[in-house]
Amino acid sequence: MPVPLLKIGVVLSTMAMITNWMSQTLPSLVGLNTTKLTAAQGGYPDRSIGVLPANPEESWQVYSSAQDSEGRCVCTVVAPQQTMCSRDARTKQLRQLLEKVQNMTQSIQVLDQRTQRDLQYVVKMEDQLRGLETKFRQVEENHKQNIAKQYKAIKAKMAELRPLIPVLEEYKADARLVQQFKEEVQNLTASLGLLQQEMGAYDYDDLHSRVVSLEERLRACMQKLACGKLTGISDANTIKVSGSRFGSWMTDPLAPEGDTRVWYMDGYHNNRFVREYKSMVDFMTSDNFTSHRLPHPWSGTGQVVYNGSIYFNKFQSNMIIKFDFKTSTISRSQRLDNAGYSNTYHYAWGGHSDIDLMVDEGGLWAVYATNQNAGNIVISKLHPLTLHIIQSWTTNHPRRSAGESFMICGTLYVTNGYSGGTKVYYAYHTNSSTYEYIDIVLQNKYSHISMLDYNPRDRALYAWNNGHQVLYNVTLFHVIRSEQL
Repeated sequence: MPVPLLKIGVVLSTMAMITNWMSQTLPSLVGLNTTKLTAAQGGYPDRSIGVLPANPEESWQVYSSAQDSEGRCVCTVVAPQQTMCSRDARTKQLRQLLEKVQNMTQSIQVLDQRTQRDLQYVVKMEDQLRGLETKFRQVEENHKQNIAKQYKAIKAKMAELRPLIPVLEEYKADARLVQQFKEEVQNLTASLGLLQQEMGAYDYDDLHSRVVSLEERLRACMQKLACGKLTGISDANTIKVSGSRFGSWMTDPLAPEGDTRVWYMDGYHNNRFVREYKSMVDFMTSDNFTSHRLPHPWSGTGQVVYNGSIYFNKFQSNMIIKFDFKTSTISRSQRLDNAGYSNTYHYAWGGHSDIDLMVDEGGLWAVYATNQNAGNIVISKLHPLTLHIIQSWTTNHPRRSAGESFMICGTLYVTNGYSGGTKVYYAYHTNSSTYEYIDIVLQNKYSHISMLDYNPRDRALYAWNNGHQVLYNVTLFHVIRSEQL
C-alpha cells in the first residue's frame, strides 16, 4: 500500500474506534437502557439505529453516532427536560459527561486539523517521491556517464571557489576595521559637539591631532580600497566607430575634477597627430576636436596620457618621450635600456608594439622584453618626472605570445590572444614577485584587439577593437590589511 493511503487509513481507523467507543460506553455512564429501535419499515427489522432512553424526562442520552463525508465524528444526543433538580445525582453525571464530550470534541477537532495537514503533506511527499523515483531511473539508465559529468562539474566549481576562501577570510578583518573607523568618527563627532560648547584650548589641540591622525588613516584605507584582485570583466560597451584597424584612445587618470577630455591616436606608426576631444560626449557625438602635433612619430599603440602629458615610444627606437600638452614641448626623454623595438618583441598581433606604457593606481609602468630575459616580458616601474626605472621584474611569459596586457594595482594581466575567443589567463604580481594562471573571459566583440589599457580613475579598460573604441568595466576584490595601516 502506498505511504499516503496507509497514513489516511490509520487516521480513519482511529476515528472509527473513537466513534464506536462513544456509542457503546456513553449510555452506561449514566445508567441508560440499551434497548434497540428497529426499523420495521423497509424490511430491515434487525438494523441498529441508535439507543433511546427508558425515561426521556430523567436523563441525557446518546441517540446515534456516525461519521460525515470528511471523516469527522457526529453524535446525536437527546436532552432531558429542564424540570430536573440540579442536585440530582444524574445531573452531576451529566455535567461530567458534558465535560468529557467537550474534551473529546476538542481532541477530535485537533485530530482533524492534524489529519488534514498530514494529508496535504503526504500528497506533496507522494509527488516528490514519484519525481525522485523518475530521477533515480534516469540516473540508473546513464549511471556512469552522469557520475562522470557531475564529478567534473563539482571539481570545476570547487576550483573556482577555492581561491575565494582566503579573500573572504580577509573580508572579515576588513569589516572589523571599517567598524572601528566608524566608531572613532562617532566619538570624534561627540567630542566636537562638547568642544563647541566649552571651547577649551587644550581639548581643541588634542581633538585636532586626533582628527589629523584619523584623516591620514582613512586616506590610506581609501587608497587600499581602490586596489584589488581582478575577478571579472563586463561585456564590451562600444563608444564609437572610427579610424583604422589599429589605434589607441584614453583619458587622463590624474585630470582635475570635471576634466573629461578624450585623447585619440589613429594607427600604430608614422603618425604625429593626437586629437583632443573636450569631453566623452563630444567624442561620442561629434568630430569637433583639437589636433596636437608631436615632435616625433610614435611606435605601436602603447601610449598613455598621465597628469597632463603624453608618454609614447619614439618610432624605430627604445626611446620614451614625455610631451607636455600645455607647453607643446618635450619635457623629458629617456632610453629604455636593452628593450627590444621595431617588431623585435612585439605583441602577437605585431604593429611595432614592442614597448607598452601603462598607468595604474601605483603610477607609470613600461612592459617590454629584452634579449637578456630571452624575449620574455619585463615589467619596469618608471618615475613619471625623470623616466628613470625605479624597479624591474622579469617574468617567464614570452612577449610574442601575449595578445595584450594591462596593469591593475601592481599586477600585470595578460590575454591569451587578440582575435577570436579571448581571455585574461596570466597574472604577475609585482608586490610578491609571483605569477598565476587565471581564467577571465574578455569579450572580443569585433575580433581584433590592438590596444587594451586600464584607467584607475574610471575603473575601466579602454580598448581599440578593429576600428571600434570600446570600454569594459572591471570587478575587483578589495582587501584591506589592518597591519599595513
